[in-house]
Amino acid sequence: MKSKPDIYHEKQSKQLCALHTLNNLFQKPDTFTKTLLDDLCIQLTPNSWINPHRSFFGLGNYDVNVVMAAIQLMDCEMVWWDKRRRITPQDVNSAIGLILNLPSPSRVGSLLFPFRTKHWLAIRQFDSVYYNLDSKLSEPESIGDIQQLIEHLTRHLNEEDCELFLVNSTKPCTLAVAELM
Repeated sequence: MKSKPDIYHEKQSKQLCALHTLNNLFQKPDTFTKTLLDDLCIQLTPNSWINPHRSFFGLGNYDVNVVMAAIQLMDCEMVWWDKRRRITPQDVNSAIGLILNLPSPSRVGSLLFPFRTKHWLAIRQFDSVYYNLDSKLSEPESIGDIQQLIEHLTRHLNEEDCELFLVNSTKPCTLAVAELM
C-alpha cells in the first residue's frame, strides 16, 4: 500500500481562507502573509479609506482580485472556469492546481448570521491523487483520481454561487512552479 504523501496544510484562522488557500496551493508556509495580501489590497485600490478587496475589520475575507494578484507574483495565472462547459481531464491536467470559491454560512462562534460569505479552498495533485486542501478540514482530504476529481468539481459547480479557477504557470518553468512538480 502506498503511503500518504507529505502535504503542507494550513488550517483556518479568522477570515484568512484566501491566505491559507494560497499557501496550501504553493505548499509552503508564509509564501504569502496577511501583510502581503493587505498590501495587495492597497495597491489594487490606493487612496481609499474603505478597501473593497477585504473585510472592513481587517480580518481577511479577501476578494478574487487579491487572490489573482497574489498568484501573479508566483508567475502564475488564475483562470475562471466557465460553468457552462463540461470539465475534461485535459482542462485539469495542464493546471498546477485548482481553487474553488464556495458559499459558506456566516457565523461567529455558534452564532449563525442570516447572510452567506464566500470561502476559498485549494485542490492539488500529489502522486496521481487529488487532494482537497480546505483550511476548514483537520487534514487534507483525498478526492481520488482525475475522474473522481471531475465528478467532485461538477457537483460543486452545480451549486449556486460556486466558482472554479484553474491555476496555470505563465512561464515555462519558474522556481516556484518547478518546486511544485
